[in-house]
Amino acid sequence: MSSEGFLKEMQTIGEKFLLKLQKLPKADPVEIVSFCVVLLFIVTVLLLMIIACSCCCYSCCSCDGRPEHRRRKIQVRPIAHS
Repeated sequence: MSSEGFLKEMQTIGEKFLLKLQKLPKADPVEIVSFCVVLLFIVTVLLLMIIACSCCCYSCCSCDGRPEHRRRKIQVRPIAHS
């Protein structure tokens, strides 16, 4: 998908979302609850993605932004008996 197509799709989704928000005060209680559940799901997914990305970034970078140099692991080999 090209960037223009992606932007057009995002604009269409945004317009539909704003239309839903405008109609929400006149909606049935079931529709309001379902909209809130979908919204809560989206917020939860975004929050979990932010937490996962921050944990991943923190594990490979130290707090000041420089990469952490980990020591190389040395394999221990058994002594050969003669």
